[in-house]
Amino acid sequence: MARRPGQHQHARHHAHCNFRLTLSRRALVKGALASGAGLAATAVFAPAVRAAKTLKLGYVSPQTGPLAAFAEADNFVISNFANTVRGGLKIGNDSYPIEVVVKDSQSNPNRAADVARELIVSNKVDLMLVASTPETTNPVSTMCEVEETPCISSVAPWQPYFIGRQQNPGNPSSWKPFNSTFHFFWGLEDVIAVFTNMWGQLSTNKSVGGLFPNDGDGNAWGDKQVGFPPVLDKLGYKLSDPGRYQNLTDNFTAQITAFKRDACEIVTGVVLPPDFTTFWNQASQQGFKPKIASVGKALLFPVAVEALGRNGNNLSSEVWWSPSHPFKSSLTGQSAREIATAYEQTTRKQWTQPIGFVHALFEVAVDVLKRSADKNDPKAVVAAIAATKLDTVVGHVEWNGKDLPPFAQKNIAKTPLVGGQWRLRDGAKYEIVVTDNKTAPEIPVAGKMEPIG
Repeated sequence: MARRPGQHQHARHHAHCNFRLTLSRRALVKGALASGAGLAATAVFAPAVRAAKTLKLGYVSPQTGPLAAFAEADNFVISNFANTVRGGLKIGNDSYPIEVVVKDSQSNPNRAADVARELIVSNKVDLMLVASTPETTNPVSTMCEVEETPCISSVAPWQPYFIGRQQNPGNPSSWKPFNSTFHFFWGLEDVIAVFTNMWGQLSTNKSVGGLFPNDGDGNAWGDKQVGFPPVLDKLGYKLSDPGRYQNLTDNFTAQITAFKRDACEIVTGVVLPPDFTTFWNQASQQGFKPKIASVGKALLFPVAVEALGRNGNNLSSEVWWSPSHPFKSSLTGQSAREIATAYEQTTRKQWTQPIGFVHALFEVAVDVLKRSADKNDPKAVVAAIAATKLDTVVGHVEWNGKDLPPFAQKNIAKTPLVGGQWRLRDGAKYEIVVTDNKTAPEIPVAGKMEPIG
């Protein structure tokens, strides 16, 4: 689709200008309420000086709704980004002011598409950034592809992102690369390897219960071609899959009954945080006590594990970012540990995995804009994204096709993944301990797997 006239008209830019941050009303209110976030203050008090052509970044994430834990650190990251580029983005002799327009997907794919269109048509963003689960990344990326707006996304396994956006996801021969939309994260092959590596540290009967919801992630993880089933079968595991359930269900009796019938000693899946709390409490009530529970999405966040009380001890999850990751920010020079510590000191909350990847989205955005031949030309920005070779706080980001099938090589860049287990410290606080790093040896291990209970 052709870009609307005037969408990228631009004046020449030779003045020094301050950073301006624009927020949706919802995000502004949330920023004002967030302890130490500083986002609302930046929106109100950062002076806007008329001068160079402003570079506009759109950012969409699920700040409310059942996926809100993914966006918990957004205020912190964006506020720090505002401070980092407050004097403008210096490129050669010019200084470009940067405006970030933040939108809340409300954990709803339709809302995500609507706000993406608003950012493109009304706000006329030069580059879209989007994070956190296919329910947000996919509709935003699809809208950007239609509107020919450059887009960088993260925090969704690449298969549901790439395959889920195809016209016919069930027919691999029909899959086509995208022109304007690029993604960096890990894939199902990585999380399957991490989970099975962790399981191999303990003695089990290799019977696995699968919790796969009827959403983008659940359908991909449970897919008989690209998901867990073929790999588990090859490795000698028996999968008990009771079928897809609806998110935010209040009754997991059917799944628990099936897992007990099949003597499952391992539970896996990709579950919303409130759903796993419901499942785990009901499993305990109904006498189902597996040795291992390695669950994506739900067990990423300390607050979700803390909701289980002592029953959260030794639950396991994929670890995509942590203070022990040996990487630094290209924007600020901070190490992963320094960024995590700053978050904890600022918010009085425990660090959380999305901090690193949301920070890295802005790292990549700045790097792309610096290298783009024309900051306001979508094709030039897309070319700069494709040519990215950047060391970030989550690792190296480069769309070079490494470790990817041919059909995904243009649009996907892979980042490292390890596995970890939640341990209760001092009777109250949970910390995740990296227990497997076979897929990314550069990330240190801090312990070995222990059975639940």
